[in-house]
Amino acid sequence: MTLYDMKFPYDRDEMRKKTKASPEWLHFGAGNIFRAFPCALAERMLAEGLSSRGIIAAEGFDREIIEKIYHPRDDLSLLVTLHGNGTVTKTPIGCVAESLFVADSIERLTEIFTSQSLRLVSFTITEKGYALPEKIADLEGKPENARAFMGQLTWLLYKRFESGRFPITLLSMDNCSDNGDRLRAAVLAYASGWEKRGLLPASFTEWLTDEASVAFPCSMIDKITPRPDERVAAMLREDGFDDTETVVTEKHTYIAPFVNAEAPQYLVVEDKFPAGRPPLDRVGMIFTDRKTVSMTERMKVSTCLNPLHTSLAVFGCLLGYTLISSEVADDDLSALIRRLGYVEGLPVVTDPGIISPRAFIDEVVEVRLPNPFMPDSPQRIATDTSQKLSVRFGQTVKEYISRGLPLETLVAVPLVYAGWCRYMLAVDDNGEPFTPSSDPRYDDCSAHLKDIRLGDVRDFSDELYPIMSDTTIFGYDVTKTTLFPRVVEYFARMVKAPGAVRETLHDVIAGA
Repeated sequence: MTLYDMKFPYDRDEMRKKTKASPEWLHFGAGNIFRAFPCALAERMLAEGLSSRGIIAAEGFDREIIEKIYHPRDDLSLLVTLHGNGTVTKTPIGCVAESLFVADSIERLTEIFTSQSLRLVSFTITEKGYALPEKIADLEGKPENARAFMGQLTWLLYKRFESGRFPITLLSMDNCSDNGDRLRAAVLAYASGWEKRGLLPASFTEWLTDEASVAFPCSMIDKITPRPDERVAAMLREDGFDDTETVVTEKHTYIAPFVNAEAPQYLVVEDKFPAGRPPLDRVGMIFTDRKTVSMTERMKVSTCLNPLHTSLAVFGCLLGYTLISSEVADDDLSALIRRLGYVEGLPVVTDPGIISPRAFIDEVVEVRLPNPFMPDSPQRIATDTSQKLSVRFGQTVKEYISRGLPLETLVAVPLVYAGWCRYMLAVDDNGEPFTPSSDPRYDDCSAHLKDIRLGDVRDFSDELYPIMSDTTIFGYDVTKTTLFPRVVEYFARMVKAPGAVRETLHDVIAGA
């Protein structure tokens, strides 16, 4: 059985014809999270008769996603939802009407952007995708020849402006704070830069800043979507589904004809849609105001999920784990994340009102993280840790300080800080070297620790000071708080000898 054997409760040929002729929804970023979440919502709308049109997918980063996954399979894919009880739900995804690689498809994308029917352009391009023009050269050439993705997007918006000033919503679904504002800032940087050089009119920038015409709503997205896993592929083959080979592209994208993901999911969106929107509220998307979106996002990334994830990532790599689910069965690691969430996080959590923070943590620690069928790894989560610490831990510390709460309550937070510094030695708790996950600050931070070896017994304040005082990493100066001596103490305990990470983790959390 292949993807071509899948059946749909709607006429897919007719859907594709309508979508191409009068598109309503275009999405940039054709990777795994797109197929697991936005596509699943669109699929439900089609299946339930709520919409007659699907999505046009555009990929701006990795051509091989389109060439090796989408095009050979007529844009079909299979969503495999992994439940904690061992069951799976297999959902055929046929809602993608057309797939494009941006650099090869500017003419077709211009047709789509100038269609009055288009009302929603969404994005899952990762936080790195919202880059501002780095060099003057990015703005010196003609806008229609832009090479950077955000420049190309700005040019496409200009063509829409030029063709009729039709209203549009650009919705970031990426997992980063203030995602709509980041998208807006990038587009305006290109538009105003070209305007200053006389390459685009001022009226275009004015149109972009008019929320009645162009909206950049913020959103909070939450759904764990790991790389395609061989265990899932084997299960599919046993069920007679033969097309399961994972493609690893030259740009290190892992993608397959299927996508595996957890069942829990949240997508909370600021309700700004000047051209109207598909009935996504009927299939699970939550629409609310900007303040509530911000509070929900902060609840997740600063308290209820992301700090727990990062803690498991750091200590999981040190303790030799390769699965997040296995870590949660470890008594010491389970105690760590429970203290971090319930004891240290909840007292200062931002309660959005639409989702209970305690219930959210309950689901995370009882259902989501322990799911043995979720092939997520601490090594994946450990990527770019330096870019995450300020939000995932810094916000909590700053709340304690602003509310006058005792920092002595915080035990797990400085332990994770110390664990991350211990991680940067690139030696696990058995004394064996490992390859750290990619991180833009790894080299300069680890350079301060390069002379430290397991077995060293001394005060490491001088080595840790330049790292812990870096406000761009932590969001505040750790050395100016009472947390710093504990970070130094915990780090020193963890480098004493092989096995010291486990011993320190157990003793510190158990004694808290």
